[in-house]
Formats: sequence, structure tokens, C-alpha cells
Amino acid sequence: MLDNWTFNEIAGKYGHYASWAVWADPGNKPKSNIGDLSVFDLSINPSLLEILNPNIVLVGLNISRPIQFTFGNFHDSRSHSQDFKLRYAFRQTPFYGAYMTDIIKDFEQVISGEVNSFLKAHRAFELQNVEMFRKELDDIGASDPLLIAFGNHSFSILDKHFGNEYNVVKVPHYSMQISKEDYKGKVSSLLLEYSATVK
Repeated sequence: MLDNWTFNEIAGKYGHYASWAVWADPGNKPKSNIGDLSVFDLSINPSLLEILNPNIVLVGLNISRPIQFTFGNFHDSRSHSQDFKLRYAFRQTPFYGAYMTDIIKDFEQVISGEVNSFLKAHRAFELQNVEMFRKELDDIGASDPLLIAFGNHSFSILDKHFGNEYNVVKVPHYSMQISKEDYKGKVSSLLLEYSATVK
């Protein structure tokens, strides 16, 4: 179980682009309460630390806009955001409580192909971010983590640099234009073999 000190250290060091796969319960609409970050307030949610699991790491490519609040990434309440599909896909599964981050830090870009083009032209920047991610895994206390990549670009980087060390699994990006039910079905199918071995 994550301890209070480590949780606060992660919040201070990585909270502007990382988060946890924990969300407030939905209300009457699929997107309701997706941006409610009170779930990360230990005075409001004292059982939070029992849920968090740094040995499962969900990895996106990069931020698409500045993150305004600690642990606000992957919890976007804007009307066009698709983050609600993540809650629907991971809620009540062994992967709920996973650590969430991006492999490329502090690089704001909506179009993933543009990020990929930049990385091809700036290999040193990619390697710098890979080392930052390695340090991040160490800081959160990850032990032989399962790395779950959202989409092709994130998977490509993780598989290239970490595929010989850890299990790296690709799931569809949550921005794909399918229903939340279909997204959950695809993710569940791809992660089925790992469900029983989550530690």
C-alpha cells in the first residue's frame, strides 16, 4: 500500500501531469463528476491509499492542454473530453487505482502525429523523457510494473525502451470515436490475461 508521505511527494513532483485511475462516481450523465478531484483529498477519501497501485502504470503520450490542478490529468471535465471512457473502462476492475502519466512531459500538443514528428527530429528529447519516466517509476515505488500504453505512439516508445524489462501492453486511445461500452470491451479483452496477475 502506498504511504501518505510517498503520495504527497508524488503529488508535489508529478501532479501537474500525472494522476491515478480513481474517479468520483458518475451521476446521471456519463461525464458527470469526471473532474471532481476531491477523491484525492485524504481527509475526504481516507481509504484512497488502499486503492492506489504503482505497479500498474497507464501511459499516454503527452498533454493536450495545460493541467490546472494537481492530479487533474485524465480527469478533464470539458464537454469534448473523452476522459469519462477511462472511468467506465477501469472502474470495478483490477486496474482501478493504477498510476497514470505521460511518457513525454510538458509537451502540449493535441495532434499525436505532430508529437511523433518532433520526436523523430529530436531523438535526444525522447531519450531525456525516457530517463525521466524511469526516474518516475522509481519515485512511485513501482516494482516490475505492468505498463499499459494508450495508443500506437505511446506504445512504440515504451516498447522500444522498456519492452525488454517490463510487460508493455497496448490498448486503444480513449479519444477514439466509439462508445464507452465498446471502449471498455476492447480494453477488457486486451487486458484479460493480466487481470489475475495484478499485484
